[in-house]
Amino acid sequence: MFKFLTPKSIKPPFARYSHGVEVPPGKRLVLCSGQVAITLDDQIPEDAGAQAELCFQNISSILGEAGLGLQDIVRINAYVTDRAFLRPYMDVRDRLFTSPAPASTLMIVSGFARPEFKVEIEVIAAG
Repeated sequence: MFKFLTPKSIKPPFARYSHGVEVPPGKRLVLCSGQVAITLDDQIPEDAGAQAELCFQNISSILGEAGLGLQDIVRINAYVTDRAFLRPYMDVRDRLFTSPAPASTLMIVSGFARPEFKVEIEVIAAG
C-alpha cells in the first residue's frame, strides 16, 4: 500500500518514524487540523501522555468519519510545550504506531491557544 522511504545514504530514523512515505496513485488524502486534548464536556487532562492519548482518540474519530483509521496515517506533526513532554508523547506514539511508522515531525513550541494544553497533533492520512 504505502512505500516507506528509508534511503541507505542517510542516517536511519532515531525513533519510531519513517523519513518519508509514498502514497500510491488513486488514494484519497485526509488532512486533520491540529487536535488538542479536550473532551466533549471540556475536560483537559493534566498529564502530557494523557493529552497525547486524547489527541490521537480525537484524530481516530475524525479519520473514522472518512472510513479511515490510525493505520492510514502517513504523516504526523506533533507539538509539545516543554522538553519534559517529549517522552510522554513519544511513548503514546510508539505504542500506537508499529514499524514502519508514518513520517513524523516533533517540535517544542512556546504555547497553544489555552495554557492548559501541552500537546497538539495534526496528521495526514491516505486511504
